[in-house]
Amino acid sequence: MTIPAPFISSVMEVEPQWIDHNGHMNMAYYNVLFDRCADEAYQLMGFGPDYIKSRGHSTFTAEFHICYVRELHLGAKVRSTFHLIAHDEKRFHTYQELWHEDGWLAATGEALGLHIDMSGPKVAPMPDDIRAKLAALQTAHDTLPRPERIGRAIALKRR
Repeated sequence: MTIPAPFISSVMEVEPQWIDHNGHMNMAYYNVLFDRCADEAYQLMGFGPDYIKSRGHSTFTAEFHICYVRELHLGAKVRSTFHLIAHDEKRFHTYQELWHEDGWLAATGEALGLHIDMSGPKVAPMPDDIRAKLAALQTAHDTLPRPERIGRAIALKRR
Protein backbone atom coordinates (compact mmCIF):
# COMPACT_ATOMS: atom_id res chain seq x y z
CA MET A 1 0.00 0.00 0.00
CA THR A 2 1.26 3.46 -0.89
CA ILE A 3 1.12 5.83 2.04
CA PRO A 4 0.15 9.39 1.05
CA ALA A 5 2.21 12.25 2.43
CA PRO A 6 0.23 14.11 3.51
CA PHE A 7 -3.04 12.19 3.51
CA ILE A 8 -5.73 14.16 1.62
CA SER A 9 -9.41 13.66 2.44
CA SER A 10 -12.26 13.21 0.05
CA VAL A 11 -14.10 16.37 -1.03
CA MET A 12 -16.44 17.76 1.64
CA GLU A 13 -19.07 20.50 1.27
CA VAL A 14 -20.22 23.20 3.70
CA GLU A 15 -23.81 22.36 4.63
CA PRO A 16 -26.70 24.85 5.10
CA GLN A 17 -27.18 24.14 8.82
CA TRP A 18 -23.53 25.07 9.44
CA ILE A 19 -23.99 28.73 8.45
CA ASP A 20 -24.24 31.15 11.37
CA HIS A 21 -25.75 34.63 11.78
CA ASN A 22 -22.59 36.17 10.29
CA GLY A 23 -23.25 34.41 6.99
CA HIS A 24 -20.24 32.10 7.15
CA MET A 25 -19.54 28.64 8.52
CA ASN A 26 -19.79 28.53 12.31
CA MET A 27 -16.54 27.71 14.08
CA ALA A 28 -17.86 24.38 15.43
CA TYR A 29 -18.08 22.89 11.95
CA TYR A 30 -14.40 23.35 11.18
CA ASN A 31 -13.98 20.63 13.83
CA VAL A 32 -16.49 18.47 11.95
CA LEU A 33 -14.54 18.78 8.70
CA PHE A 34 -11.20 18.07 10.39
CA ASP A 35 -12.77 15.10 12.19
CA ARG A 36 -14.18 13.65 8.96
CA CYS A 37 -10.70 13.81 7.44
CA ALA A 38 -9.22 12.18 10.53
CA ASP A 39 -11.77 9.37 10.26
CA GLU A 40 -10.50 8.67 6.75
CA ALA A 41 -6.83 8.90 7.79
CA TYR A 42 -7.38 6.71 10.84
CA GLN A 43 -8.06 3.81 8.46
CA LEU A 44 -4.36 3.97 7.51
CA MET A 45 -3.43 3.85 11.19
CA GLY A 46 -5.69 0.90 11.93
CA PHE A 47 -8.25 2.87 13.95
CA GLY A 48 -11.25 2.12 11.74
CA PRO A 49 -14.85 1.88 12.95
CA ASP A 50 -14.49 -1.74 14.06
CA TYR A 51 -11.38 -1.13 16.18
CA ILE A 52 -13.34 -0.63 19.41
CA LYS A 53 -15.50 -3.73 18.78
CA SER A 54 -12.69 -6.04 17.70
CA ARG A 55 -9.94 -4.84 20.04
CA GLY A 56 -11.65 -3.03 22.93
CA HIS A 57 -9.53 0.04 22.22
CA SER A 58 -10.22 3.44 20.71
CA THR A 59 -8.74 6.91 20.42
CA PHE A 60 -9.66 10.10 22.25
CA THR A 61 -8.57 13.63 21.45
CA ALA A 62 -6.76 15.29 24.35
CA GLU A 63 -6.29 18.68 22.64
CA PHE A 64 -7.29 20.30 19.38
CA HIS A 65 -6.24 23.80 18.30
CA ILE A 66 -7.77 25.53 15.28
CA CYS A 67 -6.55 28.62 13.48
CA TYR A 68 -9.21 30.21 11.30
CA VAL A 69 -7.46 31.68 8.28
CA ARG A 70 -10.28 32.51 5.86
CA GLU A 71 -14.08 32.25 5.98
CA LEU A 72 -15.97 29.40 4.39
CA HIS A 73 -19.46 29.92 3.00
CA LEU A 74 -22.44 27.78 2.06
CA GLY A 75 -21.66 25.18 -0.59
CA ALA A 76 -17.88 25.62 -0.41
CA LYS A 77 -16.04 22.45 -1.36
CA VAL A 78 -12.96 21.63 0.68
CA ARG A 79 -10.40 18.93 1.33
CA SER A 80 -8.37 18.45 4.46
CA THR A 81 -4.81 17.24 4.73
CA PHE A 82 -3.61 15.05 7.60
CA HIS A 83 0.04 15.01 8.64
CA LEU A 84 1.39 12.75 11.40
CA ILE A 85 3.97 14.91 13.18
CA ALA A 86 5.07 12.48 15.91
CA HIS A 87 3.91 9.51 17.93
CA ASP A 88 4.92 7.26 20.77
CA GLU A 89 3.39 4.08 22.18
CA LYS A 90 0.32 5.88 23.60
CA ARG A 91 -0.02 9.24 21.79
CA PHE A 92 0.04 10.83 18.37
CA HIS A 93 0.49 14.47 17.32
CA THR A 94 -1.19 15.49 14.07
CA TYR A 95 -1.55 18.60 11.94
CA GLN A 96 -4.28 19.32 9.39
CA GLU A 97 -5.00 22.00 6.83
CA LEU A 98 -8.40 22.75 5.31
CA TRP A 99 -8.13 23.82 1.68
CA HIS A 100 -10.85 25.42 -0.44
CA GLU A 101 -11.32 23.95 -3.92
CA ASP A 102 -9.99 27.23 -5.36
CA GLY A 103 -6.61 26.58 -3.70
CA TRP A 104 -6.63 28.81 -0.64
CA LEU A 105 -6.12 27.83 2.99
CA ALA A 106 -9.23 28.16 5.18
CA ALA A 107 -7.99 26.78 8.51
CA THR A 108 -5.39 24.68 10.28
CA GLY A 109 -5.83 22.21 13.10
CA GLU A 110 -3.35 20.60 15.45
CA ALA A 111 -4.21 17.67 17.70
CA LEU A 112 -2.90 15.39 20.38
CA GLY A 113 -4.60 12.00 20.18
CA LEU A 114 -4.51 9.30 22.84
CA HIS A 115 -4.80 5.54 22.48
CA ILE A 116 -7.44 4.31 24.92
CA ASP A 117 -8.17 0.95 26.52
CA MET A 118 -11.95 1.18 26.83
CA SER A 119 -12.08 -1.18 29.82
CA GLY A 120 -10.89 1.76 31.98
CA PRO A 121 -11.19 3.86 30.02
CA LYS A 122 -7.49 4.68 30.34
CA VAL A 123 -4.56 5.67 28.15
CA ALA A 124 -2.78 2.49 27.06
CA PRO A 125 -0.01 1.35 24.71
CA MET A 126 -1.03 0.57 21.15
CA PRO A 127 -0.79 -3.02 19.91
CA ASP A 128 2.34 -3.85 17.89
CA ASP A 129 0.51 -4.02 14.55
CA ILE A 130 -0.96 -0.53 15.08
CA ARG A 131 2.41 0.87 16.14
CA ALA A 132 3.89 -0.59 12.94
CA LYS A 133 1.24 1.21 10.86
CA LEU A 134 1.98 4.48 12.64
CA ALA A 135 5.71 3.95 12.10
CA ALA A 136 5.16 3.47 8.36
CA LEU A 137 2.95 6.57 8.20
CA GLN A 138 5.54 8.49 10.24
CA THR A 139 8.31 7.50 7.83
CA ALA A 140 6.27 8.79 4.88
CA HIS A 141 5.27 11.99 6.69
CA ASP A 142 8.79 12.71 7.94
CA THR A 143 9.62 13.62 4.33
CA LEU A 144 7.24 16.59 4.57
CA PRO A 145 8.46 19.99 5.76
CA ARG A 146 7.56 20.81 9.35
CA PRO A 147 4.42 22.98 9.23
CA GLU A 148 5.09 26.57 10.16
CA ARG A 149 1.89 26.79 12.23
CA ILE A 150 2.78 23.89 14.59
CA GLY A 151 2.85 24.72 18.29
CA ARG A 152 1.06 28.04 18.17
CA ALA A 153 -0.17 29.41 21.47
CA ILE A 154 -2.84 31.92 22.43
CA ALA A 155 -1.63 34.83 24.52
CA LEU A 156 -1.83 38.58 24.92
CA LYS A 157 1.36 40.41 25.77
CA ARG A 158 1.23 41.68 29.31
CA ARG A 159 1.97 45.35 29.72
